[in-house]
Amino acid sequence: MSSIAIIDYGMGNLRSVAKALEYVAPRARVLVTQDRRDILHADRVVFPGQGSIRDCMRELVHWGLLDVVREAALGKPFLGLCLGPQALLEFSEENGGTQCLSLLPGRVVWFGELRDPVTNERLKVPHMGWNQVRQLRDHRLWRGIPQDSRFYFVHSYYPQPADESLVAGRTWYGFDFASAIARDNIFAVQFHPEKSAQAGLRLLANFADWNP
Repeated sequence: MSSIAIIDYGMGNLRSVAKALEYVAPRARVLVTQDRRDILHADRVVFPGQGSIRDCMRELVHWGLLDVVREAALGKPFLGLCLGPQALLEFSEENGGTQCLSLLPGRVVWFGELRDPVTNERLKVPHMGWNQVRQLRDHRLWRGIPQDSRFYFVHSYYPQPADESLVAGRTWYGFDFASAIARDNIFAVQFHPEKSAQAGLRLLANFADWNP
């Protein structure tokens, strides 16, 4: 039986993610865990999160999980959700500036005062609700998900990778921002697949079978 570890550092929709994975991968053992051994011995690892990046980094330190996350991301199929892709980058503007995990090059940027470039209508921040994701390249986790499918977002900051080749999907909200990033065994999305109906469940099912 394969195993999927969901890293529990006290932030994120852990139970919702676990229930969604149990639904799409009924033969997998899904663990919500802070245990180093469970995480590093799992076949696949999910790094969820929501809220403040400063709180995220503080909790990772508090639970002794910084090196565990880095090690898992270097060698296992690794899925980052919502705050997950932001934490993988080098630096976030949030909270006056926060150092992140530096697993991928880039920074996290505030949406700022957004306006629709056509109507000049002010856009709400946080970006909240359903929006389309344009897939930029073939990837195993996009399999069976139609182009421009809609996913559920809740965020005021967005990932800005330094290397455009990392960007696997983009979303328009006043401008195009990176909503999915990928490299080797890492795939990370700004949206919440566990809240994104069939498209989100398909992405999680693809991850449960992914062997990069």
